Amino acid sequence: MSLPLPGDAAATFDDPLAMLSACHLRIRKQLATLARLARHLPEHGADADARSAARAILRYFDSAAAHHHEDEERSVLPRLCARESAARALAGRLVAEHGGLAANWRRLRPLLSGIASGQRSALPPRLVLDVAAAYEAHIDVEERDLIPLARETLSAEDIAAIGGEMAARRGIDPGRSVRAG
Repeated sequence: MSLPLPGDAAATFDDPLAMLSACHLRIRKQLATLARLARHLPEHGADADARSAARAILRYFDSAAAHHHEDEERSVLPRLCARESAARALAGRLVAEHGGLAANWRRLRPLLSGIASGQRSALPPRLVLDVAAAYEAHIDVEERDLIPLARETLSAEDIAAIGGEMAARRGIDPGRSVRAG
């Protein structure tokens, strides 16, 4: 059973920055599941609960998390940099961090696939900690710096265009109330 997280209400593409923040909450939820999975495996192995958790983590990070980074790199950051030259350093940092997060995922993904299929029953604790720490630090920067700067700098037209692009990336009608990631 999972309780809703604060701010985890369904958002629309009308407020894509709120959708990015809500995605951060869901990433944290998946990271918590990953940590629980790592603790569960030594005692229970790749039982049904472990396989289910691994599949859920895989689904999330293969799809929603990947879209989230695309949303920032292709829609938010270019517009922000075009309107605020000081945003270029932040954009460079975030894109570099996305690369590091993707590299971590490439190391973690096959291990989770093995658990999901029942072929593996352990996760390296150091890798789990490294993945979680990298995401937490990255999310903190986005929540503290990126989203407030975007809210203050981007025009209503920029926000509408970002929402439309996010919806299009997912093959969704932008007026629908759905989670973006």
